Amino acid sequence: MSDQPFIECENLVKIYKVADLEVVALQGLDLRIESGEVMALVGPSGSGKSTLMNILGGLDTPTAGRIHVGDYNLLEMSRSEQVKYRRNEVGFVWQQTARNLLTYLTAQENVELPMALNGIKPAERSQRAKHLLELVGLGHRLTHRPDRLSGGEQQRVAIAVGMANRPSLLLADEPTGEVDSEAAESIFKALRDFNHEFGVTIIIVTHDVQVATRVDRVVGMRDGRTSIEILRRRAASGQTLSEDEYVILDRAGRLQLPQAFIDKLQLEDRARVKLLSDHIGVWPDQEQPSQN
Repeated sequence: MSDQPFIECENLVKIYKVADLEVVALQGLDLRIESGEVMALVGPSGSGKSTLMNILGGLDTPTAGRIHVGDYNLLEMSRSEQVKYRRNEVGFVWQQTARNLLTYLTAQENVELPMALNGIKPAERSQRAKHLLELVGLGHRLTHRPDRLSGGEQQRVAIAVGMANRPSLLLADEPTGEVDSEAAESIFKALRDFNHEFGVTIIIVTHDVQVATRVDRVVGMRDGRTSIEILRRRAASGQTLSEDEYVILDRAGRLQLPQAFIDKLQLEDRARVKLLSDHIGVWPDQEQPSQN
C-alpha cells in the first residue's frame, strides 16, 4: 500500500449517549483503503460497520481519533463543509429503495436531481443522466417512475443517482439485500462497471456472502474494531488465484482472534502466549505450550 491511502482511519472512536448510558460503537478502529478499491465491510449487528459508513459519508462525526478521506479531515469539518463533502465527494446507495428514489420522478429525473442541487446546467444534467442510466443497462427506462421498475432496476437507478455528481467514494449499504440472485448479479455488475469507468472507490456494507466473494478485499468488524481481512488475487479473466485470511494487528499491538479459535480452545479472560522461532503460540491458561 502507498504511504498516503485515499481513506485512513486511525484509533477512531465513536460514543453515543442513550439516556444515562454511553454506547461505544467504535473502539480505536484502524483502517486504510486505497483509491479505486472495491471492498466489502462485513460484521454482525452491533459490530460498528454502519457507524463507520455514516462517518465516512459525512452523516456522523467521530468522537475521537483521526479520519481522512482524500483531502478532507472528517473530524474537523463544519456543518457547511459536511454538506459540501456529501454533495461532491460521496454517493450513497441504501438497502431500502424508498430511501434512494423519489416516487414521483422518472428514472432520469431522479438521476438529474443531485446535479440540479449542485447547479449543473440542464443540458449537461440530461446528457450525464442518460449516460449513467445506459451504463447500468436502463437506457430504455429513462421515463419510467420507480413503481414501474423492478427492485433490481430501482437499485441500479439508485447507483446512477449515487454517481450523478461523480463522487470519489460510493457507499453501498446492503445493495442486494432486497432482490433475488439474478438482480443482485446485475447490481454488482453495475458497481464494477462504475469502478472501471470512473475509478470510484466503492465500499459495500453487506451480510451477503455472494457479494463478499466478488470483491478482492473483505474487512470484517467485531466489537467496534476491524478484526479480520481477506485478500484475493485474481487473474485477468477474473478467476481467483489465491485467497488469504488475516487477523488485524492495530497500532497498539492488539489483535482479535477469530471467534471459532476462541471457542475451539475454550479461551476465557486470559491466554498464554509464547514467541517461538517463526510464530507466536497461543494456548489456554491451564495448558502447557507446544514446542512446535
